[in-house]
Amino acid sequence: MSYLETTKDVYKAAALTPDVGLCCTTTPIWQFPGLKIPKIMQEMNYGCGSTVHPRDLVNNPKIAYVGVGGGMELLQFAYFSRQKEGVIGIDVVDEMLSASAANFILAEQENDWFKKEFVTLKKGDALALPIADNSIDVAAQNCLFNIFKMEELKKALQEMYRILKPHGRLVMSDPTCEQPMNETLRNDERLRALCLSGSIPLADYIKMLTDVGFGTIEIRARRPYRILDPAHYATDENIFIESVEVCAIKDPMQADGPCVFTGKSAIYFGAEDYFDDKKGHVLLQNQPLAICDKTAAALHALGREDIYISASTYHYDGGGCC
Repeated sequence: MSYLETTKDVYKAAALTPDVGLCCTTTPIWQFPGLKIPKIMQEMNYGCGSTVHPRDLVNNPKIAYVGVGGGMELLQFAYFSRQKEGVIGIDVVDEMLSASAANFILAEQENDWFKKEFVTLKKGDALALPIADNSIDVAAQNCLFNIFKMEELKKALQEMYRILKPHGRLVMSDPTCEQPMNETLRNDERLRALCLSGSIPLADYIKMLTDVGFGTIEIRARRPYRILDPAHYATDENIFIESVEVCAIKDPMQADGPCVFTGKSAIYFGAEDYFDDKKGHVLLQNQPLAICDKTAAALHALGREDIYISASTYHYDGGGCC
């Protein structure tokens, strides 16, 4: 049995019998006026963070979500889209699609604004999405792509890039790990299905996105997630896993490389009212400006003592230099 078949079996079981402990979402559930999330959807929230960010969801976007779970994030996306087939949910597991469809009947009963027709559920593979090119404003996945090995991950990212409109957004939440993992952990099919042993370093994760062509990357959150310890796993040391929330934007790749925002800021505090680097970045006197890592490196190379550049916080929320 391949690791992908093991994954299907794990999530088939989780669809038939909700497993509250399967994943532990590190982001509190969004509370929006008039939105009631059925309890069963919350119990089937098999993610490690959130992919729902209101500033992505303006002008009635068309949204694609891969790996439907219990439908909670699909419902949250529909709250913003509110149009027939405005949200497309894709899953390869029949039982998960059926469970999600049943949950939307409950959601319609509990929410006056919601109609089942807002969400279209389709059976499909993340490696071959049943969606047209350049047709989606926001694509999302939560703790799914972490399951894939490198070749499959590359293909899944290429598919997301393909379906997005220019400047469209791919919003993801996945576990990452900076420590090396031994081959026993890496090859444990169940641990991979549980989104643990597929974790890769954040820098590698970002590179996978930029290699596909995404010109702007935003690291929106980075939080502790799991410990793989010797008492419970095949490891000689504690392995620390984090969850990250990332937005990859289908912007053109700039000649000097992608803009990657990791939560750095620059503050100019010199004698003039502002500092202009003549490259499109104007720093007002003592006003922080969010900057990408590329701009941070360029400003640092100037060697000025009147520009402060902060370290990465890995919590970026817009307003940047690019």
